[in-house]
Amino acid sequence: MAAKKRSLIGGVDTHRDTHHAAIIDSTGGLVADAEFPATTAGYADLLAWMRSFGRVTAVGVEGTGSYGAGLARYLTSKKIAIREVDRPDRRARRNQGKSDPIDAITAARATLAGTAMGTPKTRTGPVEAIRALRVARRGAVKARTAALNQMRGLVAAAPERLRAHLTRASAAVLVSRCATLAYDPARLHEPEHATAAALVGLARRVTALTEEITALDRQVTPIVRKAAPRTMALFGVGPDVAAQLLTTAGDNPDRLHSEAALAHLCGAAPIPASSGRVRRHRLHRGGDRGAHHALHTIALCRMRYDQRTRAYLQRRITEGLSKQEILRCLKRYIVRDVYTALRADFTALTP
Repeated sequence: MAAKKRSLIGGVDTHRDTHHAAIIDSTGGLVADAEFPATTAGYADLLAWMRSFGRVTAVGVEGTGSYGAGLARYLTSKKIAIREVDRPDRRARRNQGKSDPIDAITAARATLAGTAMGTPKTRTGPVEAIRALRVARRGAVKARTAALNQMRGLVAAAPERLRAHLTRASAAVLVSRCATLAYDPARLHEPEHATAAALVGLARRVTALTEEITALDRQVTPIVRKAAPRTMALFGVGPDVAAQLLTTAGDNPDRLHSEAALAHLCGAAPIPASSGRVRRHRLHRGGDRGAHHALHTIALCRMRYDQRTRAYLQRRITEGLSKQEILRCLKRYIVRDVYTALRADFTALTP
């Protein structure tokens, strides 16, 4: 009976079809490990198996944003404390090897040691809906960019008549002109007609992708406006930037316990970069790069159009700071505005 009351820590290495779980005691000793299917029934069996050895105080899960998302949601619904575990780095794997049981045990021990402190996103609210739509939008934008680059490449090497007609045109003009090109299907063995046919196809692809992006923007924008009106009201924040900031924060903003935590998550936390007589800081290169890009967009917009920011820029230049250093400072100040607005928006959403 005493064994049933002991405190245990779980660790899970997640995969598409199966999850490998491990249980350790308070000293880090392995109690047991087993594999379960990545299904709702498998999640229930995994939790029941863990509880059969004692009281589960926390579970470290790898990949809570991908293969482990379903398990994390299930364990959270059962009031189990979840910790997001980073995958072991290459050096650690060279030292201890790589297998599903090893990774599960490592996740459990990282949770016990306190090195796995991240709280996973719940993925059960409007922010998860925004994220899903933005995945489709991001894919469409990348595909459209690739198609435009292919068009530019074809035009650069096209026969002179086509090249003279299409070169130096903006993207919109290029697509418009290519869509109306004429070619003879019976003469596709000739470079000019084959190039024209390829350009027509690419122009149609770009047009279709543009329509898809526009439709996705129409779907996402009302959700963002409803979920984050205060964040949207910040200077330099549009629907796309607000959607990125919401996606970074997640549906459970309590995981961002402070303004400094958000700065670190967005890659806007200053770290020392001094050497010799030089005393300076720089932004660390970790965190969510999409969120960092959103902060960069806000900073550039404010540097150009916001009078207070322009005055600040001139003052710091007079003090001898470089524009790179000033931009770093601005991003950190912007995080303060964003954190306050996000917390207010999520408080208003909470019933």
